[in-house]
Amino acid sequence: MNLLSCFSLLLIMWVLSNTLFSAIIDARSEPPISVPSISEQFFVAERIPSSQFPVKMEAEPPGEPEIRVVHHHDLNEKILIALIVASSLLGGILLFLLFFWIYRQKKLKYSNKKSRKSLEAAKGISMNPIMVKFNPLRTANRKGSLAIFDYPSLEAATNNFQESNHLGEGGCGHIYKAHFDEKLLAAVKRIDGVTQDTAKEFEIEVNWLSKIHHQNIIKLFGYCIYGDSRFLVYEMMEKGSLETQLHGPTQGSALTWHLRMKIAVDVARGLEYLHEHSHPPVVHRDIKSSNILLDSNFNAKLSDFGLAVTSGTENNNFKLSGTMDYVAPEYLLDGKLTDKSDVYAFGVVLLELLTGRKPLENLAPAQCLSIVTWAMPQLTDRSKLPKIVDPVIRNMMDLKHLYQVAAVAVLCVQTEPSYRPLITDILHSLIPLVPNERGGSLRVTEPRALSLLQEYKRLCQ
Repeated sequence: MNLLSCFSLLLIMWVLSNTLFSAIIDARSEPPISVPSISEQFFVAERIPSSQFPVKMEAEPPGEPEIRVVHHHDLNEKILIALIVASSLLGGILLFLLFFWIYRQKKLKYSNKKSRKSLEAAKGISMNPIMVKFNPLRTANRKGSLAIFDYPSLEAATNNFQESNHLGEGGCGHIYKAHFDEKLLAAVKRIDGVTQDTAKEFEIEVNWLSKIHHQNIIKLFGYCIYGDSRFLVYEMMEKGSLETQLHGPTQGSALTWHLRMKIAVDVARGLEYLHEHSHPPVVHRDIKSSNILLDSNFNAKLSDFGLAVTSGTENNNFKLSGTMDYVAPEYLLDGKLTDKSDVYAFGVVLLELLTGRKPLENLAPAQCLSIVTWAMPQLTDRSKLPKIVDPVIRNMMDLKHLYQVAAVAVLCVQTEPSYRPLITDILHSLIPLVPNERGGSLRVTEPRALSLLQEYKRLCQ
């Protein structure tokens, strides 16, 4: 209630109170009227001869006041009614103000809970609040269970979001290292100045990650809503993003050929789960090297599900989103979005792993060259293929394995979506290139892998 409303209400109360009490005062100040007693009336009548009374009463002359008799019990009754009305009115107003104050207090106190309910209502997500002290063992074995952190606990875990705990940026937010106790180390993404788009992406990410559980998809421990800020608490990925490893200070020196193939297989496994085994199927819509995170053993996990949509959704209802370097041509030109859009982005990531180059290279001011445009002519020429491989891994692989990766990459980035393979075929083609101890088989005998090689040979002709 603003100041003008309060003033108006008080003015009405003042006017009503003055009116009622003025009526009471006027009623009490009315002078009493003397009424002759019965004996006086009798003697007066006796002194007047009966002959003086005409048979027919004459009309009273004009101008004489009419005398009304007001009894004391009528006056008291009016005063009592006025008092009852005044007290009832004032009591009602006071009760209204009291209830309105209580309502306002509750609204302020539970403003954050209203935002959380919108998350819980999204397709029946069950989020059990675990405040302040977070126990990962309580939620690790319960699907759809997320912790709701309070802001002071996040402040304490990140040392008030000190720069020394800053890990980087991602998904329109800053990421901080957080120590909740001696056993739990996590990463907190902080999104400040939330807009309508970022708030929607926040809800989508919480929605999907509360339901998706896979070894190659990032684990979300919980979230926090505090004023205009949003916080997401993830498992810690010690090696950072694939983008940092490939294009950061180390320039991919820590990534051997087998490690790169293992990362490609991990990403393919995560996408296969989304496309083939999730109910409903999911299109990630933002596959890129910065959204592929690596743990201490270089196990890769997909992150940043803020743009994810259900596969088969009519895409007229959402605007073009994603990173342009990885966006499939049909999505960019016509807005068509399918699981093959993720396959195209995967092909760009595979080219990054193979060549060590960024998806978009700046050749000159206002002139850029995409990795797809640069690599395609050389990928289909076996004599040129070894020359475009990242120097860090150039002498680490068998040429047959190199041809296999080139075949997968070429097919993934085809302009026509129907020419691109399914992610399951890609996975079966790459698994033989990874050692057994890293989850592969290190052999090229899979029927699906051989079919991709045959298709690659056709494109090379």
